[in-house]
Amino acid sequence: MNENTSLNWYEWAKSQSDPRKASQHPEALDDLLVLDLSYASFGGLVASSILAELGARVIRIEPPGGDPAREFSPFGLMHEGTGLAYLVEGRNKHHITLDLEDEEGRDLFRQLVVHADVVIETFEPGFLDSLGIGYRQVRDMNPRLIYAALHTYGQFGPKAREGRQASEIANQAYSGLVYINGEPEDANRSVHAVPTKTGSWYGWYAEGLFAAYGTLAALVYRRQSGKGQMVDVSGAECIMKFIDYNMGWYHMGGGVKERLGNFDPSVFPYTFIQCKDGYTFMAAYNEEAFATLMEIIGRPELVQDPRFSTFLKRTSYESEEALQRILEEWSLQYTVDEVIDKVAEATAKKEGRAAAVVTGKVCRPSQTFEERNWWDRGVFRKVYDPVYGELSLQGPVWKMTGTPPRIKWACRPVGADNEAVYCRLLGLGRSQLERLKACGVI
Repeated sequence: MNENTSLNWYEWAKSQSDPRKASQHPEALDDLLVLDLSYASFGGLVASSILAELGARVIRIEPPGGDPAREFSPFGLMHEGTGLAYLVEGRNKHHITLDLEDEEGRDLFRQLVVHADVVIETFEPGFLDSLGIGYRQVRDMNPRLIYAALHTYGQFGPKAREGRQASEIANQAYSGLVYINGEPEDANRSVHAVPTKTGSWYGWYAEGLFAAYGTLAALVYRRQSGKGQMVDVSGAECIMKFIDYNMGWYHMGGGVKERLGNFDPSVFPYTFIQCKDGYTFMAAYNEEAFATLMEIIGRPELVQDPRFSTFLKRTSYESEEALQRILEEWSLQYTVDEVIDKVAEATAKKEGRAAAVVTGKVCRPSQTFEERNWWDRGVFRKVYDPVYGELSLQGPVWKMTGTPPRIKWACRPVGADNEAVYCRLLGLGRSQLERLKACGVI
């Protein structure tokens, strides 16, 4: 047998794309130089992290003294002078300092741009242009340059012109996501339900992901045409891609999805249910799967109940409330693992649509971190750094058989690579470097 058939699929997939073997393979973007000018924004940091994981040489440009993003950390917790979030997104990058508002600093930036393939920036629209180092100016020095500009409101439009400050939560709020997220309004509740933000810096991470995608597409076009371009990314627009049918529903049907908590107007059950020791997700996507679920909870007669007898009837708010209560009357008798086992046992006896009952544990971060599946897939990796010591970092999300992404080193301190970049790339002498440092340019 050849390698395609001698192993089962799972063994073969791991043997071909195990992140621990990434160093044995080439890197997809090892011919690229990226200048990351992100300022007080993790959107740009996420974008450059993706490119760096795929092999690009990323030079992270911070103001002298460091980027404020280094201080964004829960309760101000710092590790060796750096916040926890920056430790994650500072990986694989060379770190230099440069004052872009100083004329000599701008001249150094222009020299760097001549060598660069990609620039990533998160300043207010037009700020770098006003300094003479925006896309319109630097493209003349480097026509092949890809210039990714990230901002909540984009680079044009009324709000961009007003000079409104960008922020992660503004990305969420203006997208419409925050309005539809949270518990439903209830006049009988003592606590008023309010719009609820999503996750940890979801607005920045969505922005960074789409900026990286746009940059990669621009690079593909450049290889065909030899021409660079600007990639204008609005963080709010990025999140609009994640709120499924809501814009279309309003535009075509005049409907607005209100806050429904764990209920869903499109399909039910599609919810989280409480168990003895936590919560589990429970979904049944079609009539046959719903019948299977009702068998599992010992209530097969509910398939004929007028409230639940069709897909459409189950999605009324009243029906969803009732069905949620029924599901939890059953699930509260068992632990999360017992519920998962019961679903797995029942669906193993079914075929096709009847087997489409989906469940899974709602994990605390500590449980996610300890889950063997993620360590086996290289999602988490422990690395040792001479400055920061042992760190546990999230690995790249892609597993690739040919050009796998990888973590090569942890975050660097502020200005750690000034000498390497300015002296070796631009040819400055050490005495020049010392003068620039003394003048506050770097």
